[in-house]
Amino acid sequence: MKRILVCTAALTILACSSTKNTSAFKDVKTELLDNDTFLLKDISNDKTYGLSEKNPIQVGGVDTSDGPINERRFLNALAGPNGEEVSYYRAGSCCPIKSDKAFIGDKVMLDNYRVTWEGSTDTVSIYINMYDYGQLKAPVGFTIK
Repeated sequence: MKRILVCTAALTILACSSTKNTSAFKDVKTELLDNDTFLLKDISNDKTYGLSEKNPIQVGGVDTSDGPINERRFLNALAGPNGEEVSYYRAGSCCPIKSDKAFIGDKVMLDNYRVTWEGSTDTVSIYINMYDYGQLKAPVGFTIK
């Protein structure tokens, strides 16, 4: 009986841990500069991209247990307006948004990071969605590492 329970638990865990690539964005392949940094190639022209909870950066990864590291990989790829090294901290979760990746119901929470660089007079809020995948770009006001 104990063996059956162990096998059932193992099968349940395997069934729940998906190895899906990127769902609706299977063609979105984000390369890595190194293990801790995405290789970004473009800067967005959209002034709301990542800077508004209504248009968060979609790094994905929850489906492969890489959500938090993908958030950091994205932030590590950014540089200040003149190439300065950025620093950041996670201010917390906020802003429920609709997603078909929600575990319960139809909403997920975004993560809000505060980003700054040497010489800046303030921090910038960046909103990141680790549930859904999208094309990654640097937000307006940033450059790429």
